[in-house]
Parts: sequence; structure tokens; C-alpha cells
Amino acid sequence: MSKVVSPAEAAKRVPDGAVVTVSSSSSLGCPDLMLKAIGERFEAEGHPRDITSLHPIAAGDMYGVKGMDHLAKDGLLTRVLAGSYPSGPSNLEMPEIWKMIVEDRVAAYNVPSGIMFDMHREAAAHRPGVLTQIGLETFVDPVREGCAMNARGAARPIVSRVEFAGDTWLHFPNVVPDVCILRATTADSHGNLTYEHEGAYLGGLEQAICVRNNGGLVIAQVERITALGSLRPHDVRVPGHLVDLVIIDPDQKQTCETAYDPAISGQVMRPWESFAHAEHGVEKVIARRAAQQLRAGMTANLGFGISAMVPRILLEEGHPQAVTWAIEQGAVGGVPLTGFAFGCASNADAFVPSPQQFIYFQGGGFDMSFLSFMEVDTHGNVNVSKLEKKPYLTAGCGGFVDITARARSIVFSGWFEAGAQIDLSDEGINVAKPGRFTKMVENVEHVTFSGDRAKSLGQDVIYITERCVIRLTEDGLVATEIMPGIDPQTDIVRASEHRVKVAENAKLMPRSLLAKTPMGLVL
Repeated sequence: MSKVVSPAEAAKRVPDGAVVTVSSSSSLGCPDLMLKAIGERFEAEGHPRDITSLHPIAAGDMYGVKGMDHLAKDGLLTRVLAGSYPSGPSNLEMPEIWKMIVEDRVAAYNVPSGIMFDMHREAAAHRPGVLTQIGLETFVDPVREGCAMNARGAARPIVSRVEFAGDTWLHFPNVVPDVCILRATTADSHGNLTYEHEGAYLGGLEQAICVRNNGGLVIAQVERITALGSLRPHDVRVPGHLVDLVIIDPDQKQTCETAYDPAISGQVMRPWESFAHAEHGVEKVIARRAAQQLRAGMTANLGFGISAMVPRILLEEGHPQAVTWAIEQGAVGGVPLTGFAFGCASNADAFVPSPQQFIYFQGGGFDMSFLSFMEVDTHGNVNVSKLEKKPYLTAGCGGFVDITARARSIVFSGWFEAGAQIDLSDEGINVAKPGRFTKMVENVEHVTFSGDRAKSLGQDVIYITERCVIRLTEDGLVATEIMPGIDPQTDIVRASEHRVKVAENAKLMPRSLLAKTPMGLVL
């Protein structure tokens, strides 16, 4: 018997009080039509009510894919745990889910994406929750916020500190999902799922197993249906015995701007010369200095923002395959994409399910990580996850905490000041007009990365800005490299309100970083 039903029929199967886990990464792999059907049923019938939703990575974005905003209704949604949330510029309207969070209308939590996947694995195996050291001394730790994003969240803690085997750990008790909603490309009549048009597998299999093992309902959204027996067994990523219902959305896109790009799903390989190079400017200069940390043969992770430009630097310098890139959505190798397609990669060597990718990240198996920062404080703490005045400018922590917890070497990139007017030439950088405020603060608003813990673990940490390279030392933040044209005392020490010192032996960075032509990077 076919498992194919309409979205409305599937929505009727979601009970009041359910814990619903959703596989998605912004618009990548988002089962948007199914989420929309649940929201529409609530508007028409007042059901389902009092839902808890779980999102290891954000569902939806601010550019046309509503995702979790379909569930952001008073009475429908009572609690949400997410690795990340829809984010975007301040000139766009705040998403409904963010309105609920800041107005304290829903108990909300920002849980590192890797821990979210760990929670599914532990609940699937009926073990007593996640025991981890990921997030110690950050906002994840209950000595700080304990992942809570508002008062309702803080009133219902989801994590505690425990002592085990002579060490301190964080314990996340199980939040057992009743319903899983995932997305694939093709389903046969038995519910076997393949992902041939998708840019990542994400965590659909693990989420489905968790729900199946706990007697729940698994709903798959797909682009098309094929006959039973027509799918190659090696291509099936989620077997049909785990799937209860299938809905069809023939118009689902790879990303919000991409209907279908075969290079994203690994069905063709793009010529290296077809990729656009990074646009010349201050951020490219920062990314170039970051790229100098690499050596051929390394495996490196990278995040959103300036860091996402580093692979384009290598392309321009003639090293398209010198480094293996690994991103949290699961792509390994190739060129991670930027903008709306972030989370995808073209010319990838492999696609790994996100939960397995996070095991690799949490254990620190890679050589180096390239990440961005919003602000850095005198302890070396970094905030990328909270901005009180404009909360939806950041997506939350995502995989940042998992990635940085045991990374051997971390390169943070960002602007030294906000809103500074910078003149860039082949000879140097000139601060024509100081910024509104420094990004080097006394105490960050949210500790997404703990500088003190990094020092205790012996992690190598640098912060690259348009003015200098800063190292995290026992004496605090010390600028060890100065950009040509920068006055160390005026543009660094005074501009940071004396929070950044300048090393006595600080050296001048090469002017090749500033050139409009390739800088001659040797790996």
C-alpha cells in the first residue's frame, strides 16, 4: 500500500503536545511544505497544540523559505530547541520565531548542533541523555545561560553540570521526539528515500531512527515518487521501514535561490575557472592573511562570514585542491559555497551525514578551523551567538561550539571596529574615520567560545582583523603582526581602549596581501 498522502492529511497525524524534530539547514533540505501544512491546520482547527520543536540546524531563512516560522504561533509552539535560527540583515522584518523568543512567548534554547544530533542518538538507544564536555565555560554551561534564550527557557533548564570519573561534564537529559519531518528527493511507494538532488544528507536518518525507536511518526517530503524496486539499494539513505508517510512537493528547491544545480548535489563537476574569486576589498585582505595559515594536505573547517572567503583565495592562488574543506552540513572537499548557498559545496569528494561530521568535529580530527567573530573580549572569549539589540542578525551558535571545543588551531576573522571608514591601497590600510565602537570589548555579551578554556587545553588561537593579527596569550590579547599603514598605538591600542597590547617584536604584514593581483601564496 502506498504511503503517499496529502500534506493536510499528514498534518492531521501530528498530535497535540508532540515533540517534533525537523531535518533542515536553513533552506537547504527544508521540508517547508509539510511545516506549512501544520501551521495551516492550526489556523483552521486550533490543532496541533503545545508542540515542542527540535531543529539541529535552522529550518528556513529570511529570504523566501519560512521553515520554522510556519510553527511560530501562540498555542501551537510552546518550546523550541535549535542549533540555529533564521537570520538576516536588520532592514528585513524580524522572523516570527524571533518575535516569540524576544517577547518571551515560547521557551527557547540555542543548543549546539552537534549536541542536538547527540541527543537524538542517545534517545534512539534509550540511554540516559548526552554526557559531554562540549560547551563547558560557554553560554551552554548552566554556570552561564545553560542554552536558555529567554526567561521561559531559563525557568525550564535542559542541562546540568555533573561530576563523573573525576571530571566535570554537561548532562542533557533526553528530549524524546514523537514526530520526525525530513526531506529527500525521491521516494518509492514503500517509502525508501534517495537524495540525488540534495546538497546534503543532514541528519534525517538519525532523526528517523530516533522517532521510530520511540514509537513515533516519520513524515518524508520529496520531490517525486517512483515505483518500488526502481531505486538502487546503495542510493537509499533512509530505508522505507522507517518512514510512515510521504508527501510530494514537485517545486522544492535546493536552496532558496537555486531550483537545482547538479554541481551542488555532486552529479557534475564544475571547471575550477568557473568559480568567482573574492571581490577585492578589506575583507579579502583579512581572508588572505587567514589563508596563509594553511599548508598543503590539511583538512580544515570553515564557517560563515569572512572565513567563507578563504577557499576562494586558494582558488585564485592556483591551489583549488590543496586543502580538504569539511563543513557541518556534511560536504567534504570541493569548494564550499557562499551567500544563500552556504552549507553547500560544489565538486565535493563526499557527503557525510551531519551527525557523523559532528563526531569528527567534536573530537578535533581536523587540522584547522576558520571562523568569524562579532566581538572578542580581554579573556579571548568570542561571541557569535547573541546580539541583544538586533537578535536576528545572528543565527545563534550552530556548530561553532562543537567545532571550537577541541580544535587544535582556530583562526577567527572579523573587523577591528564597527563602521570604521577604511581606505585601502597597494601600500597599506588607512583608518580614515574611526568606527562607532570597537569589537574588542571588556566582556562579550555571550560566551560562544571560552578563551580561558582554550588556554587550559593548549589550543592555538589567533584573531585576524584588517589592522593586525592578535594572539591569545597568558597576558591577554597581543597584536603580533601589524598591517602596513596602521599606527599601532592609535589604531590598535587606543582604538581597543587598551584591551589589545602590541608585542615589542610585532612584525609588519606583507604588502602582497593588499594587491589586486594574486599574492603568490605558497602552501
